[in-house]
Amino acid sequence: MEFVSPEGLRLDGRRPMEMRKIHAEIGVVSKADGSAMFEMGNTKVLAAVYGPREVQNRSQQLNSNALVRCEYTMANFSTGDRMRKPKGDRRSTEISLVIRQTMEECILTNLMPRSQIDIFVQVLQADGGTRSACINAATLALADAGIPMRDLVTSCSAGFLNNTPLLDLNYIEDSAGGADVTLGIMPKFDKVTLLQMDAKLSLDTFENVMQLAIEGCKAVAEYIREILLENTKQLEYLRGT
Repeated sequence: MEFVSPEGLRLDGRRPMEMRKIHAEIGVVSKADGSAMFEMGNTKVLAAVYGPREVQNRSQQLNSNALVRCEYTMANFSTGDRMRKPKGDRRSTEISLVIRQTMEECILTNLMPRSQIDIFVQVLQADGGTRSACINAATLALADAGIPMRDLVTSCSAGFLNNTPLLDLNYIEDSAGGADVTLGIMPKFDKVTLLQMDAKLSLDTFENVMQLAIEGCKAVAEYIREILLENTKQLEYLRGT
């Protein structure tokens, strides 16, 4: 299958180095301490954060840091007619762990000892890049909850199909069997917090794909900062009135 046409266009009309349209909203779950909706193309994810609060299971309490927990789920309707595994399957457990470890890198857990922070992410619609969308949604939800962080963590994927590096893979590209790199970074520190790859690449090709994913992460970070700044202005306006 030809994923990049001779004119340099992908199946969805994008250029190889072009991201899908991203959109985000914060404060979408009224009962949560912080929440966000994040969309990357047709992939839509909802994240909700509760805490810091008292640790529910005292045996898990950490005296010097906050306990961070994460639960990832996919809505039954998120993938259309594609097969979906039940809640608690290996993939959900693995992604929950990936998100938790990624968020722990940015949260200043030492400022909230003997407390608990719960992060819930649910995929409402899946069309590739769900892992990245979950991390971006979780970052926004944590910021909305006022959780102190070293930096934002943003994520984007890149791949290699038809001998061409591609940014922000959709489902068709992601499932084509080529190399897929999912990256998470703290842009202010240029620190990688997540790197996953599901196929082998030559070193030169990997560097090109990695750099493409970094640029995608930075673009997401810039957008998230704009959303947070706009929200801050709205809050200041409401307080002023």
